[in-house]
Amino acid sequence: MKFLKNIKRPSVGNILFWTIAAALAIGGFFFARNMVKCWTITPLPGVVPSECGVKTSGADGPVLDEQGTPVAEAATQQLPPPPVAIPDVNLPPAWDGASRVNILFLGLDERDWVEGLGAPRSDTMILFTVDPLSKTAGMLSIPRDLWVNIPGFGYSRINTAYSSGEGNKLPGGGPGLAMKTVEQFLGVPIQYYAQVDFSAFEEAIDAMGGLQICVPEAIDVSVIGRTRKFHIDAGCQTLPGYLALGYARNRKTEGGDVDRANRQQEVILALRDQIFSPENFPHMVAIAPDVYREASGGLRTNMSFDDALRLGTLMTQIPPESIKRGVIDYSMGSLANVILGGENASVVKPFPDKIRELRDQIFTSGGALSPLAQGDPAALMQADGARVRILNGSFTPGLEVATGNYLLTQGVPVVEVGSADTAYDRTVVYLYAPKLYTLKYLQAVFGISHSTQIRIQPDPTSTVDVEIRLGNDWANSNSMP
Repeated sequence: MKFLKNIKRPSVGNILFWTIAAALAIGGFFFARNMVKCWTITPLPGVVPSECGVKTSGADGPVLDEQGTPVAEAATQQLPPPPVAIPDVNLPPAWDGASRVNILFLGLDERDWVEGLGAPRSDTMILFTVDPLSKTAGMLSIPRDLWVNIPGFGYSRINTAYSSGEGNKLPGGGPGLAMKTVEQFLGVPIQYYAQVDFSAFEEAIDAMGGLQICVPEAIDVSVIGRTRKFHIDAGCQTLPGYLALGYARNRKTEGGDVDRANRQQEVILALRDQIFSPENFPHMVAIAPDVYREASGGLRTNMSFDDALRLGTLMTQIPPESIKRGVIDYSMGSLANVILGGENASVVKPFPDKIRELRDQIFTSGGALSPLAQGDPAALMQADGARVRILNGSFTPGLEVATGNYLLTQGVPVVEVGSADTAYDRTVVYLYAPKLYTLKYLQAVFGISHSTQIRIQPDPTSTVDVEIRLGNDWANSNSMP
């Protein structure tokens, strides 16, 4: 008790001093602790507190996440930025896998670029169709000299559609304008295109080990970059890329572009058999990356990888006999000379009705369904309402009047008759307006079988839609009573 008595009662000033000192000490401790616990300027020993987030402590400790759980060192390494997604604005809607799909194949000769001739023209145009429901497919070859209306550019050869779209940098480029041109000409929607350069085709064939094809007859072909011709024997064989391309492009045969189109379809079917045959398919899947790597520089398409994969799978289920083939040949158009680019050019002016019939055979599962391809010919002709003029170019006087009266009894609206400006051995029909039913009917009446007997000359100022110039063939042999 004496000890307690000797302790002096602290003064108010002392209490205040020690209270402030203790507060400062505690505050200083937490200040220093908070300042150094997440210190990164210099290395410090110990484990980084969890509230500091993920930090790398090097050799001094593991890496912890925000919950204080150690994580693998590799997870803390800085990752590259995510890839920039390519917008899909130029891609068509994804294929539903059930609707009919049409694909325009374009074969190009990039030498036009190399030689400074501007955007290349399409050397090959083939329209493919696949119907998942009926498990059928088809392909229609379009000759490059076909005289058609190219949207925004007027009439020209159909192979200039690609170069016009590409050279003028139109939306969709060359493929876009080519698709629109073929859509307008044939009247079928086209969802996709596939464009390939000659060199890419060669490289793809070589990467596959060559093309296994049965050549029906021996042929000499020209090869790009080679001066001499190469001979290909008839029979089944494996062609290297340069010979496969030479075979597909050769037009120096009797049938010209028509023979060429048929050979291209033979090559396509041979590729289909080689790729999808059960014994080859595993190997083709294995070498697919090599084939793509070799040819990708010359390939271009608006089809997504997923759609291409589904389409390829579907093709394995379509037998060869269910693949229809068609070529627009010279019986479906007339040869004509026009001025193109200031120079004379040979073109094929199409007969739309015949081409639509061929289109319907390939692009419908049940055959021809187009309004132009069905119905009574006389009724369709009368519905056309065409104004017809008859001119006598034979040596038989009055033949134009007799023929006019006969056609009137058949329901043909003859409005003018007269004499032709010259004599004609064979009857010729001039079409000034698109009266296709009337043209088809008159073809049958006059027995017109040659394309030179039909002249398509659009003329909105003409007083008639169709003009018939009677020849001696009709005078000597006709169906009039």
